[in-house]
Amino acid sequence: MRPWTDPVGLYRPGTSLVHRSPVWLRFGMLTALGVALVVLRGPWTSLAVLAGTVVLAAVARLPLRPTLRGLAPVALTAVLAGAYQAWARGWPLGVEVAADLMALVLAATVVTATTPTDVLLDLLARAVRPLRHVGLDPETFALAVALMLRAIPALGEMFTQVGDAARARGLERSARALLVPFAVRTVGRARLTGEALAARGIGD
Repeated sequence: MRPWTDPVGLYRPGTSLVHRSPVWLRFGMLTALGVALVVLRGPWTSLAVLAGTVVLAAVARLPLRPTLRGLAPVALTAVLAGAYQAWARGWPLGVEVAADLMALVLAATVVTATTPTDVLLDLLARAVRPLRHVGLDPETFALAVALMLRAIPALGEMFTQVGDAARARGLERSARALLVPFAVRTVGRARLTGEALAARGIGD
């Protein structure tokens, strides 16, 4: 059976070392990276981890242009967050925050780019299965993750469309011309998604 291509459009079939590694190892390393970024401190450590994730992305043979285009909004957020921390608490923390954010997102991108969504969601559902005893339904959790994965690129594309529309009216510098239409369209998308789920009897 043909694997379901990642709805985010990130899954890239391949034969790289990362593609051939066990899925549990990829997720284990991603989890370990998240813990390490919390425990380890200092800008040089964060930059070293970021460099390591860049090497990992190269080993996974992620296409350069689509990857950079997809990470552009995250990079902007990292720069803004880092700049604020540098202004408020010094440049070392600013560099650390920006590098940590980029490293974590890039590592997650490598995982999703090398793992079919069917496999990804099945692993997530199995991982949270013990929580069924406290009322968490694994299938619902996996569905929530799938919807989140679908929403990320859709919101990015939506923001680009809003920006293009504002630029066409000469309002590219107006925060209101960007944020208000984006917020309205985001709420509209969320409402349509909720109605679609309700029509299928999900979430009752």
